[in-house]
Amino acid sequence: MSHVKGLKCRECSRDYPVEPIYVCEFCFGPLEVVYDYESIKKALDIQKILSRPTSLWRYRELLPIDGDPKVGLEAGFTPLVKADRLAKKIGIDELYIKDDTVVHPTLSFKDRVVSVALSKAFEFGFDTVACASTGNLAHSVSAQGAAGGFRRFIFIPASLEPSKIQASLVYNPYLVAVEGNYDEVNRLCSEIANKYRWAFVNINIRPFYAEGSKTQGYEIIEQLGWKAPDHVVVPCASGSLLTKIWKSFQELHKIGILKELDTKVFAAQATGCSPIAVAIKSGSDVIKPVKPDTIAKSLAIGNPADGFYATRVIHDTGGWGADVSDQEIIDAIKLLAETEGIFAETAGGVTLASAINLIKSGKIKREGSTVLCITGNGLKTKEALDGHLLKPFRIKPTLSNFEEILKAID
Repeated sequence: MSHVKGLKCRECSRDYPVEPIYVCEFCFGPLEVVYDYESIKKALDIQKILSRPTSLWRYRELLPIDGDPKVGLEAGFTPLVKADRLAKKIGIDELYIKDDTVVHPTLSFKDRVVSVALSKAFEFGFDTVACASTGNLAHSVSAQGAAGGFRRFIFIPASLEPSKIQASLVYNPYLVAVEGNYDEVNRLCSEIANKYRWAFVNINIRPFYAEGSKTQGYEIIEQLGWKAPDHVVVPCASGSLLTKIWKSFQELHKIGILKELDTKVFAAQATGCSPIAVAIKSGSDVIKPVKPDTIAKSLAIGNPADGFYATRVIHDTGGWGADVSDQEIIDAIKLLAETEGIFAETAGGVTLASAINLIKSGKIKREGSTVLCITGNGLKTKEALDGHLLKPFRIKPTLSNFEEILKAID
């Protein structure tokens, strides 16, 4: 049974039916799923959640599908790692890594949103799915679309890392490399979506797709023992993940599962593409588009669709925004790997490096609990580390040669 009441414009609050539409026809504001929280409160409790398999679907009453999920049955419920070694290194008392580098079918949080989007595409009767992507979404739609039997069209910037292109091509979708940045790719996809009856997960299916991000927030609350963290740091591309994690916290509070909520939400961006962080620092809610120039290509959205809503969440919760250089991103990837054994892609480097700066500036207090959202596996962006790692020792197969290395190390 679905607990969805309909769609609502986030600007003018006009109501819409549950259909594959994403923008208000009156004010052109984005649409969002609205739920009947009173009925959810009666239908869902902690014991019911705990009785279910460990996937994102254990929170299904809070997700916008009508029947059983059709794809992504194994996605979700990634580890929340208590990162004591890293915490000591960066000078904070209680640190957790929400590790979406593992468990998911394509090793990024995008499997959360695609699981929901493609399940909804089934319900709407689509046979073709598509997306505009900076990489991770391309992998997930390619893979999960294949598993669901969909025809798939994937649109990416032609400048994407070769390893990310290969990781989509292996699933044999129709991959279209567009000579332009992500914002130009997205504009083209909007035109295509208006002409063809395809399920573009981040365009006409976007209101449903975006709800999948909430599952990362539900898991954080559950894995902390049904408590909210004092601080959460979220990487921002469109800004949607940040807004949905906050929405998930609010929903669990609203239905009585989360007793107290006083979390500060922080945005992490790369300096080469930081429109949300710039707006926060300037005290403005106006997002000025930029031309991306950063190694963190998965976050390289110069005109973020949810940027305004992300700044609102940050302001309302007393959080802040940070941006970091490419070198800081690389250093943070290495630091996370050598302290906690987690290999994150460049977006993860952005999150950790931003958190370090926020701690140094006093925006994040050293006391209390802090969660860092690490959204994708480092194997996706290993090119970023070229020339930044130590070379392996090279020896002849003799004990004496090996002991020469030991002397040098000591």
